[in-house]
Amino acid sequence: MSTQDKLPLPLRNIRVLDLTHIVAGPFCSMILGDMGAEVIKIERPGTGEQARANQPIMHNDKGESISARFLGVNRNKKSVSLDLRDSRAKKAFEKMIRESDVLIDNWGPGAMDRLGYSYDVLKSINKGLVYASITGYGAHEEYDGPYSDWPANNPCVQGMGGWMESTGAPDGPPHMVGDNMGDSIPGLWAALGIMMALETKRQTGIGQHVDTAMYDCMVAHTTSSMPYYQATGTVTTRARENMISAQLTLQTKDGYVVLAGARGRDKWKQLWELIGRHDLLDDPGYLGEGGSGQFYFDNVIPAIEAWSKEQNKKFVSQTLIDFGFSMGMVQDVKDLDQCPHLEARKMFIETGDTLGGIFRTVDTPFRLTSTESITHKTPPTLGEDNYEILKSLGGLSDSELTEMKDEGII
Repeated sequence: MSTQDKLPLPLRNIRVLDLTHIVAGPFCSMILGDMGAEVIKIERPGTGEQARANQPIMHNDKGESISARFLGVNRNKKSVSLDLRDSRAKKAFEKMIRESDVLIDNWGPGAMDRLGYSYDVLKSINKGLVYASITGYGAHEEYDGPYSDWPANNPCVQGMGGWMESTGAPDGPPHMVGDNMGDSIPGLWAALGIMMALETKRQTGIGQHVDTAMYDCMVAHTTSSMPYYQATGTVTTRARENMISAQLTLQTKDGYVVLAGARGRDKWKQLWELIGRHDLLDDPGYLGEGGSGQFYFDNVIPAIEAWSKEQNKKFVSQTLIDFGFSMGMVQDVKDLDQCPHLEARKMFIETGDTLGGIFRTVDTPFRLTSTESITHKTPPTLGEDNYEILKSLGGLSDSELTEMKDEGII
């Protein structure tokens, strides 16, 4: 398909006011920005949002600095610094609300109310506004629960949502999944909820509150353990019995691989023949039939590792895939950064780093195959778009902007 025949980006006529910070909210608004929305990030004057100070910090020889974590979730946005406690800032903000389609907030229950912008106020300003809140346990009165006022973050909702109880060594304590899944998963669901609300708005002209609870999002992803419990009454924990078919980790010469799908005689016979363990060919326990979890860990894994520890992980994975096993290599972020498959899928993009260099980061992971590509915009410096946005959308004059800048309001 030629460039001129490409379809437009789906959100190119959508304007988003982004009052978010850290990960969950910025991840949500970044997805919308990647799909063509105009995302206007509204931050505190002087310091900006909290993630601008999060480690690791990158520096240049001019003494300028930027957080790599901020860069990772804030591409394709504009930045306005605005103190929403000031009456002039409120006037400009309300004009921006009238001209926008979406407002996103993840400051916690009641934060917008305390600024004077409850959802009732927001919809009185713009009845078509889609207001998305991302909170720990929900922020809509119709769905209040005993934890609604609790603060939350990634570790909290991983623990609350059932993930930690099924992660970690069977004889050890619960463990968190390593990255910020408790933030990015709710960010993804909030983006999906916004899209659903925008479709309703397209049909009716009326917006609504998209109430996204981090806790709910994590529970929604217990897609194996919850159905298992509903059917059997058994709680899936870190017991070895629950890991037989889902996770056998094998050591190799250069790391680890993960074997899944341990049932089936034929593939096990091929494996034992390959590694010369003909004594195991007629033993049901070594052919994926009826062995306990402890048996796998005490006997099957050591038998495979006598061979796999002498091979590299890619060879082990491909060999066992050819036999019918589901395999994966255990990779770190350096492996991912250098992965030829991810390169072929164009999963890495480069933007500026605001310091004069280049920042490489991970792209949005779905492909609209007939849609025009977006030119990824470097994450904004604090207040980079103040004059453009606050004059055009905010309706402020040059003299007002100068005065407000001098007072630290912008």
